[in-house]
Amino acid sequence: MSEFPLPELEWEGTRPFWEAAAREALVIPRCDACAAWVWYPRECCGACQAEGLTWTPVSGRGTLFTWTVVHHAFAEPFAPLVPYATGLVALAEDPAVRLATLLVDCDPASLRVDQPVRALFRRLPYGGREVVAPLFTPA
Repeated sequence: MSEFPLPELEWEGTRPFWEAAAREALVIPRCDACAAWVWYPRECCGACQAEGLTWTPVSGRGTLFTWTVVHHAFAEPFAPLVPYATGLVALAEDPAVRLATLLVDCDPASLRVDQPVRALFRRLPYGGREVVAPLFTPA
């Protein structure tokens, strides 16, 4: 597989996410004041506007909120995967938290709304090195 186009790994806003993934853990920021989950990472809580957020482990379980099956790769690194599915996973801890993901180890035609899924971690080539990324598969 060619180099996988991941987001900037060194950006302070997501660095803890990628560091946890390297340990095969999934973490999401949580508000220290009201305990709301905050995704996508930002400087303050969207629920109460407090600034204290702590990266907190989550189970990696969720349900498939929506998905699409890609039949024509938009970038060369994805060509060997066609057809493949990308989707939004609603986390078990808070279904309003939805992670964009590549769905793996599944038949895209068998996917369904609210299907239970779980995180798994894969090594992907990126920037001349391998990066561990959380992906999802049917549970």
